[in-house]
Amino acid sequence: MEHDVWKEKLFEAVTALGEEGSSAVEFLKARRVKIGFKKVRPNVGAFWTVLGNIRLNSQYYNYETSLDDLRIRTLIIHEARHLQQGLITALSVYGELDAWQLEFGIYHRLRGRYPHPAVAELMQLPLEYNRAMLKKAANLMQDYAGKGYRVDLLPLYPLGREIQYWVTRK
Repeated sequence: MEHDVWKEKLFEAVTALGEEGSSAVEFLKARRVKIGFKKVRPNVGAFWTVLGNIRLNSQYYNYETSLDDLRIRTLIIHEARHLQQGLITALSVYGELDAWQLEFGIYHRLRGRYPHPAVAELMQLPLEYNRAMLKKAANLMQDYAGKGYRVDLLPLYPLGREIQYWVTRK
């Protein structure tokens, strides 16, 4: 299938998920975000790039993946959220928690359940600047995705706030 045709069909499928999907697609189209495939470690479904693009893990997804697959559609919304957050927030546990809660909130709304008990627990956490809670969030993400999902390498807060914490301990 030609890439542009596939991408448009993907956007239609994401838009069909509701307001979150529509907003993500509008953002991606306005930014002319490129979406492609790249083989990466198995604990990653998709990722955003510093150039503002999205890559789906080719170990799991390709042009033949059904666009009825809920996971491919929610991953696009998840990665769009990171692009909306900007580099500094996206590269933090806080940014990951925000994107995970968006993604799995949609998953739960459509499936009526979460894919794993760790995700159900993660969804109960407040999205706030609380170090203990963000450490717990990172642990829950790894409980679901595996230790190869290196959220533990990210600062808990967006970098400016993280530096402020280490200087002031507040």
